[in-house]
Amino acid sequence: MKQVLTIAGSDSGGGAGIQADLKAMSANGVYGMSAITAITAQNTEEVTDVFELPIPIIAAQIDAVFDDFDVAAVKTGMLSSAEIVSVVAKLLKPQNVTNLVVDPVMISKSGHSLLKPDAVQAVKMELIPLALVVTPNIHEAQQLSGIEIKSLADARRAAKIIHRMGCRNVLIKGGHLLTDRATDVLYDGQFFEVFKGEFIDTPHTHGTGCTYASAIAAHLALGKPLNQAVKAAKAYLTEAIRHALAIGHGKGPTNHFFFLKS
Repeated sequence: MKQVLTIAGSDSGGGAGIQADLKAMSANGVYGMSAITAITAQNTEEVTDVFELPIPIIAAQIDAVFDDFDVAAVKTGMLSSAEIVSVVAKLLKPQNVTNLVVDPVMISKSGHSLLKPDAVQAVKMELIPLALVVTPNIHEAQQLSGIEIKSLADARRAAKIIHRMGCRNVLIKGGHLLTDRATDVLYDGQFFEVFKGEFIDTPHTHGTGCTYASAIAAHLALGKPLNQAVKAAKAYLTEAIRHALAIGHGKGPTNHFFFLKS
C-alpha cells in the first residue's frame, strides 16, 4: 500500500486538518501518516484556540516517518508560523519528494487566521519552490499573487504569478469564484487545464480544501499524472460534499466515506 505523509494542524472537530487528511487518504486507497504542527480547539462554528507544537517535536515526527516508511507523496496544510514553514522546508528538501502537494492554508472557514502574516513570505520563498503543485483557494491565491480574483481570467493571471515563485504547477480552486463556481484552473507554466465541477449548494463544506489536497496526494502516490490525480480527487470531493454531514451547529464536514453503507 502506498504511504502518504500529511504535515498539518489538528482539528478537534474532526472535519478539517490532519483528521480530514487521514480520512481522505484512507478513502482514496493509501496509507496515511501524520506530522502535527499545531493543535486547534475547533468545531463547525469556530476556532477557539491554537497551540503551535515545539519545533523539535515537529521535526522529530517528520524524521521518524522518513526513517521508516517509503513515502510516496507529502501534503502540507496548516503550518502556522514562519519557523514551522522553515523547518518543514528544510527537512523535506533533502528527501527530494517528487509528489509534494502544498495547500497554503491561511484562514479557517469561520474566519480565524491559521497562518501568521510573516509566514506567508516563508511559504513563498521556502516551501512553494519545492512543490509539485500548490493548491490555493481564491482567498489564498489573492494573498499569494497580490491581485483580486473574480473570474477565471483573474485566476489564470494569479496562477502565472504564483508559478513564478518556483513550483511546477498551480491549481487554483474556484469554489469561491463569483462566476464559474466549482471550476478549478491548473497551470503548468505553459498550458492551462480547466476542471469544471458541479456546484452543490450546501453550507456543509468544512474541510473541503484539506480533503481535496489530500486526495490529490493520494492519487499521485498511486501513480497517476497530476491532471488525472486532480480529476479523480475532484470527483471524490464532489460526492463527499454531496453527502456532507449536517452535524454540529455551523458548517458541517464533508462525508469522507460516503460510499460506505450504514
